[in-house]
Amino acid sequence: MALISIEDLDGLDDEQLDDDITDHSEPMDDEEQDRMYAHWQAVGRTHHVSVPREMRGPIEEMTRRNQTSEREQVPFVTVSRHEKLGEVLYEERVYPPGKWACVRKADMLYEQSISNAFMKLMRFICKENSTGRYLGMSVPVVNEITMADDGTNFMKDVLTAYYLPAEFQARPPEPTDPDISIVDRDTIRVITRVFYGTTTEETVSRQINMLWELLGNSGDVLRDRYMVAVYENPGVPQRRNEIWFIRCAP
Repeated sequence: MALISIEDLDGLDDEQLDDDITDHSEPMDDEEQDRMYAHWQAVGRTHHVSVPREMRGPIEEMTRRNQTSEREQVPFVTVSRHEKLGEVLYEERVYPPGKWACVRKADMLYEQSISNAFMKLMRFICKENSTGRYLGMSVPVVNEITMADDGTNFMKDVLTAYYLPAEFQARPPEPTDPDISIVDRDTIRVITRVFYGTTTEETVSRQINMLWELLGNSGDVLRDRYMVAVYENPGVPQRRNEIWFIRCAP
C-alpha cells in the first residue's frame, strides 16, 4: 500500500476529515497542520516510509484543494471494450502524446518507491515549480514497472508519472527538484483492467496474472513492462486502480 498517494489524501472519510481540518477553504493553523502531519507519520511507519517535515505544507495544500477542485482526466480514446454477462473484463485505449512530470525511484519495496516518488511530485504540484503556484491534480498517476529476466519479479527501478494539466501542456513549468523530469511521452495503446484495493508488488502481480489469463497468448503486448494507474475515489471504500498492458505499437 502506498504511503502518500492521491487516493489516500482524499480517501479519509468525513469524520476523519472533520477531526483533521475544520475549514477546507482556509489554510490550517499550526495545530491542525500538526495533527495532519502526525496522521501521515503514523501511516508512514506502517509502510516503512518516513514522511519528511517539509511535506506538511504540500499535504495541507493538496488536502484542501481536493475538497474544492475537480481533477483533470488524462485524455484518451476507448478503442474496444470486452464484456461478459454485463461485466467489463478489460478495455483497450489510446492515450495521445503529452507531457508528464516523472520521477524514478529504486527503493527496497515497490510501495516505498511509488510513495517516495509521489511525495516529490506533490511538492512539484504544490508550488515547488517555476510558476510558484498550485498546478492542479490530474488522474490517473501512473507507475511503470519493469520485470526482471525471470518475468515474475519487479525490478527495483520504478517510474512514477503525473500528467501535466492542459493549461501547462504547451509551456510546462520547471521543477525545482532535479529528480523530477518533464518528459514528452509518445502515443501509447494499452489494454486496461480495473481492480480495487491496495497496490503492493503482491497485489499488482496478481492482477497481471489475471489479465494474462483473460487475454491468452498475445504476441503484440509487452511482457517486460507494465503500468499501474492510480485514481482517487473517495466515495468508495475500496480504491480504484487499473493494470495497463502495453501494445508493442500504438
